[in-house]
Amino acid sequence: MNRIDRLTAILIQLQTKKVVKAQEIADRFNISLRTVYRDIRALEEAGVPIGAEAGIGYFLENYHLPPVMFTTEEASALLLGAKLIEKMSDQSINKEFNSALYKIKSVLKSADKEHVEDLENRVQVLKPVKSQVFSNDFLTTIQQAIVKKCTLLLEYFSYYNEATTKREVDPIGISYYGEGWHLIAFCHLRQDYRDFRADRIIQLTNTGRMYKTQHLSLQHYFQQYGTPQNLEEVVILFDQQMCRFLGEQKHLYGYQSEERQGEKVRVVFNTAYLQSMGRWLLSYGNAVQIEKPERLKDIMIDLASEVQSHYLHQEVENL
Repeated sequence: MNRIDRLTAILIQLQTKKVVKAQEIADRFNISLRTVYRDIRALEEAGVPIGAEAGIGYFLENYHLPPVMFTTEEASALLLGAKLIEKMSDQSINKEFNSALYKIKSVLKSADKEHVEDLENRVQVLKPVKSQVFSNDFLTTIQQAIVKKCTLLLEYFSYYNEATTKREVDPIGISYYGEGWHLIAFCHLRQDYRDFRADRIIQLTNTGRMYKTQHLSLQHYFQQYGTPQNLEEVVILFDQQMCRFLGEQKHLYGYQSEERQGEKVRVVFNTAYLQSMGRWLLSYGNAVQIEKPERLKDIMIDLASEVQSHYLHQEVENL
């Protein structure tokens, strides 16, 4: 980032809060405190009325650029959006959204700035922490390629056969499901549409070549190909008193809905991980009944037999 852009960005940042610490500016732009002090002086020399309190920070004195005004409710909604984006997108999107959020905060009224700042630490989006094996910085490039209709070259890892392949694909859209973003694209190698998990892309390059083929829209893709690949509907009856223990874990397995059935609660999931789900359900013992699919019942029988065999073997060894 050149200095002119940084000075503009610092001016916007100064408008996002009542007082901004020099260290906050230094951390955001990865610059030294000495550079921050020089930049602040440059803004003052340009006529920006910046006040300072030793040991506290900088503030603007009756200086405001309000191209757009937001209500308190709109400001709150933007904060919630920021929290969701932080957990449900990759590094490229987070970086750009945070930059946009600074600009949005800069035009809020003083009372709304205080409202957002107070609310920020009282809103939290919980998401399971997953180890990041591959890069997490591709969504911005993918979005640009979708709009410009450019072919992408990607190196992709498939877990089902543990193989890495190189593909040229024409992107038609992205979709979020199953705890991750998916690139939906026409694959030149397979000559058909494919669903690629963004977090399994090892390398991605925009070739700059515009494709001319009239591909399916994202909506038509799902209409034609049905639900996202590999997902299976699972219906479980839980004893009512056990439902309070489901917590956030149910979302790991594609939680969809639930309804009361007398002393039971029928819970519907969409998941691609029946084996993993079976191990989770095993912890609920006889407090669950599987309505569908039958294959999950077989998995549970195998898992229960595995556990029984393990402890019987330990008993024999201890004799």
